[in-house]
Amino acid sequence: MAKKSEVPEISRVSRPRLYEQLVAQLLDFIESAQLGPGDLLPAERDLAERLGVSRATLAQALVALEVLGVIDVQHGTGAVLVYRPNVPAVIKGLREHRSRLPEIVEARSTLEVKLAELAAARRTDQDMQAIDAAIDVMAEEVAAGSKGARGDELFHQAVTAAAHSAVLGQLMAFIAEMILETRIESLGQPGRPEQSIASHRKIADAIRAQDAAGAAEAMLAHIDMVSDVDLLK
Repeated sequence: MAKKSEVPEISRVSRPRLYEQLVAQLLDFIESAQLGPGDLLPAERDLAERLGVSRATLAQALVALEVLGVIDVQHGTGAVLVYRPNVPAVIKGLREHRSRLPEIVEARSTLEVKLAELAAARRTDQDMQAIDAAIDVMAEEVAAGSKGARGDELFHQAVTAAAHSAVLGQLMAFIAEMILETRIESLGQPGRPEQSIASHRKIADAIRAQDAAGAAEAMLAHIDMVSDVDLLK
């Protein structure tokens, strides 16, 4: 009796997530509207109506495009097209981005918790002034209606500098571009900028009090909070 040949397994086709479908629709719209670098996309309300989705869903897709550098969302102006990519390349980029997010979070948890601990032990009055100034910058940005990304970046840079660890500082500089991806994405979540400011204040208070354990704990809680992003779900 002839032996049956083994049937090779066929991998299941993954169903595109909603934001992936929406990103594809947005890129099709950009193509059909003949938009080029420097052109402004329609207002969110208008785009959401044209695409038949909620503004919250649209905002998620716009954040994804901002993370990949396709658009630059400017407060008071809107979403400006940086370049016109093809759909497969962007979807591939989104999936690669999503797959590396847990590792970026892992790296941040390892490095920044230790940096906060060291900052509490080693900070100078000048370091503390830089940390407080960064929080003020972010608060002003958020009050003006932006995400506060610059202030957020300044805060983490100030904490890193206050740790006075050249090697850890170099490691943070090495992953800075990857952290930027998570920063844009996290601050794009509803209410997240305000939550981040409150979280920064707790870290700063612990560093000010030279409470190393408290600073480490506050930073870990902060990283856990900002790592809760929709594209991971």
